[in-house]
Amino acid sequence: MTVALRSRGLPRAALIAINGVVALGYALTFSELDSHFGLSAHTATTIGAITLFYLIEAAVIMAVSLLAGFIGKRLPKDTDMGRRRLLLGATGGLLAAAPVAVIGYGTFIERWDFRVREADLEVPELPADLEGLRLVQLSDIHLSAFLSEADLARVVDAANGLDAHIALVTGDLISSHGDPLDACIRQLARLKSTAGTFGCLGNHEHYAGAENYATQAGARSGIVFLRAAARPLRFGGTVLNLAGVDYQSTQNKANYLKEAAGLKMPGAVNMLLSHNPDVLPVAARQGWDAMLSGHTHGGQIAIEILDRSLNPARFFTPYVYGLFRAGRTAAYVTRGIGTIGIPTRIGAPPEIVLARLRRA
Repeated sequence: MTVALRSRGLPRAALIAINGVVALGYALTFSELDSHFGLSAHTATTIGAITLFYLIEAAVIMAVSLLAGFIGKRLPKDTDMGRRRLLLGATGGLLAAAPVAVIGYGTFIERWDFRVREADLEVPELPADLEGLRLVQLSDIHLSAFLSEADLARVVDAANGLDAHIALVTGDLISSHGDPLDACIRQLARLKSTAGTFGCLGNHEHYAGAENYATQAGARSGIVFLRAAARPLRFGGTVLNLAGVDYQSTQNKANYLKEAAGLKMPGAVNMLLSHNPDVLPVAARQGWDAMLSGHTHGGQIAIEILDRSLNPARFFTPYVYGLFRAGRTAAYVTRGIGTIGIPTRIGAPPEIVLARLRRA
């Protein structure tokens, strides 16, 4: 009797232990929590990604099992047992293997497919001196365990071939504290443009407690991070007033862009850098002419069904990817460069943005 009870307890204890490990791994996907476990950023990020891969595949296997049971009950009762097992086994195996193949493609191929994406920001009454102004935008770099400095160097080299008037960085240089922020800034300092490199900071700089350090290190390297600040840039006889804000938390929507209200310049074309694109309606009410954002990664995993893109970001924001307009404000939301959670991109390849100002 005692032996039987112990034998039942062992699987239960193993299941509890496995669930505990999975829960811990999932916790490590939140960059603001991993420091509590005394792990390096590289280790925590890797464990978190493995856990998410496991949860995805476990969910698929469970769904396949339920589907196989559903199909099995509807097969003719006189179906040969061997044929039944072969049919259900082959179908289940293919369905279970499909996400592994898709994720493998997204991990080893698509997330390295850095593309240049061109977009026109149409501004009403745009002065002739700003017509065709070229803006290179990099965002959501997430220099960490899954994106190396050498990878970022390739991105910067590609951006430098676009003959930009202004280089812009819209947040999430890293994923977590302990990630190589200095290396990221070192590469971004190589960006070439006529007027210089400017940027805003994202939620991951906030989570890592690295906003002040990024600002100071950027300034030493010639990168100006605009934190509730503006910089007028003159092109011919016209001023482009470039402003930036820190990450606008979705938990405090009532305060969206409060610090930006006084940054506009009368008589200038006013452009706002905001990592979070959700602020677009507020930016339109304040009268900004254009806005550049990131944050969403384009969903990172996006599937087109019936001309609709299904991706996780749509649960949180309508501004997932591409060009948007609210009132007179033109906005572009980029898919960015890096990844978060799992090092995979499916249907949302990374991009270097070349945005041009055009008269609407």
